[in-house]
Amino acid sequence: MIYHSQGYEIDLSKTTRLYPAATVNAAGESAQVSLEWAELKQDVIKIASYVLVFDFDPLEEVPKNRIELLFESKEELIEAMREVSQLIT
Repeated sequence: MIYHSQGYEIDLSKTTRLYPAATVNAAGESAQVSLEWAELKQDVIKIASYVLVFDFDPLEEVPKNRIELLFESKEELIEAMREVSQLIT
């Protein structure tokens, strides 16, 4: 299955990891963290964007080949997750 989004053609059959994340800003630094952590710490951090990460490397390797789809809102991220879910079920 091929998922088309944001100019990418993502071959879901080659995806080894698929997960949502949030890019956060805190103390002048930015990092990707889990959605759960970002929501728990939302009083101390600022969520800059939401991300859906597709990794393509074997699970035992450090992921180097990935595609990250960026979203401005959690609702947009959830909708993309729904679209991917419909393709793989």
